[in-house]
Amino acid sequence: MRKIDWYILKNFLSTFFFSLILLTLISTVIDISEHTDDFARSNLSAGEIFNGYYIGFIPHIVAMLFPLFVFISVIFFTSKMANRSEFIAILSSGVSLSRILKPYWIGGTFLALLLWYGNAYIIPRANAIRTSFEAKYIRSAMPQSSNTGIYMRTDSFSYAGMRFYDTLTKVGGSFFMETVKGNKVVYNLRSDNIAWDTAKKIWKLNGAVERKINGLKEDVTFQYELYRKMPFEPVDLNRDEYLQSRMISPDLKKRIEKERLRGSETVKELEMENAHRTSSPVAVVLLTLIGAVLACRKIRGGSGAHLALGFIICAVFILTDRFSTIFSTKGDLDPYIAAWIPNLIFGVLTVYLYKKAPK
Repeated sequence: MRKIDWYILKNFLSTFFFSLILLTLISTVIDISEHTDDFARSNLSAGEIFNGYYIGFIPHIVAMLFPLFVFISVIFFTSKMANRSEFIAILSSGVSLSRILKPYWIGGTFLALLLWYGNAYIIPRANAIRTSFEAKYIRSAMPQSSNTGIYMRTDSFSYAGMRFYDTLTKVGGSFFMETVKGNKVVYNLRSDNIAWDTAKKIWKLNGAVERKINGLKEDVTFQYELYRKMPFEPVDLNRDEYLQSRMISPDLKKRIEKERLRGSETVKELEMENAHRTSSPVAVVLLTLIGAVLACRKIRGGSGAHLALGFIICAVFILTDRFSTIFSTKGDLDPYIAAWIPNLIFGVLTVYLYKKAPK
């Protein structure tokens, strides 16, 4: 690292953190203005609102716009350097463009690692705070408390389901569980209803009929009340739209494996969340290099032209990401491929722009 490298890296990070703080403040003010009525109805103090909502909202908005903050920051400070002919002087001294990009690589990698760690461990905890507050005070209508037609795979050979489940009372109706081996049912359990016993942390089945089948022999028992530990808990039956965003990465991966075994419809959403946590940091590095290559050239129009081009590229990146996400969650596109499509496209764009840049 030479003096010019430290100079570029210092400008990079200082511009980024300044724009991050500025745009986060603007986003927070806009959010406050939108939710003023909700805050007034909640009868909470400013401190309670900040600790109960904005402690979670600020990391959420930062993580969501982090790659774009990086890109705009790189465009801004690099364009300023280009307008002062600093890159012309550096290139004229015999330094190659690839060597100039070294501090951009370092800064982009540092911010990418920062985003990766935040996505894995910090942002999920912040989302838990934010979404809990939204569900209690901001959302005018709570999510549906009753789920119907629940079916799942509990292990390699067993299946379970119930006609309906109430998330508030933790009671389900018409429960069944079967174990199948060699295309034959060897065990069957049915009950009129199933309820979670909060004291014993176990399921209670009312009117349970248990059948153990061995060839032509069948052992049937009936019990008015049967306490049984099941391979699922009430949290596994809640259809929570915020679930994936609240889980740290190790818990999210375990949840994906569990939902994949059960054949759940939500597994694609969980996989998309997991894939985005890895692809977003890579996008930070790519957008850093694109911004540097675009803005290091002195053009007519100066920083304004560079920023306008930067906003267009940001819009294309967001649209590409949204389209690929929709094709995955609503179609047959693999979530991990969908999450990496924008990076593949912009990776090709990075190579193209680098080859066309003045050396």
